[in-house]
Amino acid sequence: MSKGKPINPESLPKPVGFSHGVLMEGGRILFLAGQNGANQRSEIVSDDFAVQFEWALRNLLTVLNEAGGKPEDIGLMNIYVTSSDEYGAAREAIGEVWKKHMGRHYPAMALFEVKGLWEPRAKVEIEGMAVM
Repeated sequence: MSKGKPINPESLPKPVGFSHGVLMEGGRILFLAGQNGANQRSEIVSDDFAVQFEWALRNLLTVLNEAGGKPEDIGLMNIYVTSSDEYGAAREAIGEVWKKHMGRHYPAMALFEVKGLWEPRAKVEIEGMAVM
């Protein structure tokens, strides 16, 4: 059960895979730095977009878990990709990854296509904010 209350005004387009806003009640705020699809040795694990997405999400959730949080504590998530076309082509696989790790919790989100990321092989980076 999400502790955030989705705010999706009927006057806006119906959100798919995100919420327009999330009202979070609670105490401590955790800012989650951008995570990419790298392993503990800072090596990008694959050139496959969906695999990188899953690793980036898992890395983000590892930080959250270390602080005592759960996926439903995330109120805001920003996703940076080097190709929105590649993201679109991987949407079905990304959806499965999402369900596996986030369930039916959809924070307020934005997707940004960027020229590049710090790690040259990285195709995706995810950052967020949680209230615990």
